[in-house]
Amino acid sequence: MRLHGYFRSSAAYRVRIALNLKGVSAEHAFRHLRKGEHRAADYLAMNPQGLVPTLELDNGALLTQSLAIVEWLDETHPTPALLPADPLQRARVRAVALAIACETHPLQNLRILGWVRELCGEEAAQAWAKRVNAEGLAACEKLIANEPGPFCFGAQPTLADICIIPQLGNARRFGVDLSGFPRLLQAEAACKALPAFADAAPEKQGDAE
Repeated sequence: MRLHGYFRSSAAYRVRIALNLKGVSAEHAFRHLRKGEHRAADYLAMNPQGLVPTLELDNGALLTQSLAIVEWLDETHPTPALLPADPLQRARVRAVALAIACETHPLQNLRILGWVRELCGEEAAQAWAKRVNAEGLAACEKLIANEPGPFCFGAQPTLADICIIPQLGNARRFGVDLSGFPRLLQAEAACKALPAFADAAPEKQGDAE
């Protein structure tokens, strides 16, 4: 397998975590987003959206969108499970993951911030990203407040943790005060103690700057 990504991409970070948790190895192909390498013709032929990540399978099949890739990994490599067996709890885990992947992260990614910066300037772009992160994480804090720890949903990491950890990193980059999110920070501490999360961190990647 080959994972096309970028060290700072939250979406690629999610897939790196999932690969590590599953014990699945993959080559890493780096697509520098700030240099526009994700818009190159050869990459657009693989991923028409021009986004990272793309997972290139051994048989040549291509998978895009981080949550779709992670769920494919969970279905094809079922241990350890990233989604609970109970349908209600499974829906709750997915709700937290989607709150990040669909409602928070896209509003502060490189493309959107570029548009905000173009229209309103750098200060407005930074304020926008800070607010988006703070509001999204505040909602997730409430969604898991009554769930047992130390991870978001109990004694082992799930799809929710895979989405939360990269987003906490984004929030720090934009200056969000995380002290009001003790439950999220508890889950983060538990995750970061695991090599699967630690080795997937942006600063550990071959293209880190």
